[in-house]
Amino acid sequence: MFQIIGLVVVLGSVIAGYVLHHGKLAVLWQPTEFIIIGGAGIGAFILANPPTVIKQSISASIGALKPNPFTKKSYGELLQVLFEVFQTARKDGLIALEPHIEDPKKSAIFSKYKGFLHHHHAVVFLCDTLKVLLTGAVEDHHLAEILDLDLERHHEEEHQVPSAITTMGDAMPGFGIVAAVLGVVITMGSIGGAASEIGNKVAAALVGTFLGILLAYGMIGPFAKSVEARQRAEGQYMACIRTALLSFARGDAPMTCVEFARRNIEPADRPSFAELEGLTRKKAA
Repeated sequence: MFQIIGLVVVLGSVIAGYVLHHGKLAVLWQPTEFIIIGGAGIGAFILANPPTVIKQSISASIGALKPNPFTKKSYGELLQVLFEVFQTARKDGLIALEPHIEDPKKSAIFSKYKGFLHHHHAVVFLCDTLKVLLTGAVEDHHLAEILDLDLERHHEEEHQVPSAITTMGDAMPGFGIVAAVLGVVITMGSIGGAASEIGNKVAAALVGTFLGILLAYGMIGPFAKSVEARQRAEGQYMACIRTALLSFARGDAPMTCVEFARRNIEPADRPSFAELEGLTRKKAA
């Protein structure tokens, strides 16, 4: 929502300022300039990135236009599911978690938390780690290294998306110059014509430069930052799970585990201790 508002403000300010300065909007409508700049930008993006990054970029771009899913409510739900999982393991032993972590979608625990199940990587991260603890194949003091490695690789994979979008945005002024130069070439072919005709062709050529700069700094660049911010929010969500798992592996009580997780949440989205007690009390009951 805020991305759309920001885009409207950018375009509205530019167009309003241009019109108030007695500019004619019809002059800015140059379809050929749009084709050159847009086509070259998309082509370069495809040329520079593998299919996986292209697909992830499309998905991340669509996701960035939606409301941020990592809110105080979603963190409250995360703390609930962590507490219930750890409480089950404490009461019935780790072996009691096996049917839940083998098929989370059919789990009596996870199926109650639709918001958590929607975060696929978080579900896999939690369940795979619990499987490792269940098998006892990794010592507790090595668990932190495994979790950090998983999160680091996931971060590197995600970082390719905003980097690719930023690179495309950085190329827009260059493609704008290409479009402008081609417009000047066309203008030179009509150098003997009427002054008004030459003026129109020069104006059309300059629209290419204008469009390239506007796309780079007013749209694509800020949008890449928006995608990066969404990924950073997901990283904080995953770090919250990591903290709880390390506490659980040390043998801490379920309430202590989720308290560690709560303290790892950004203050703006962090439930209070009283709210945490209320959430866990319902599960304990």
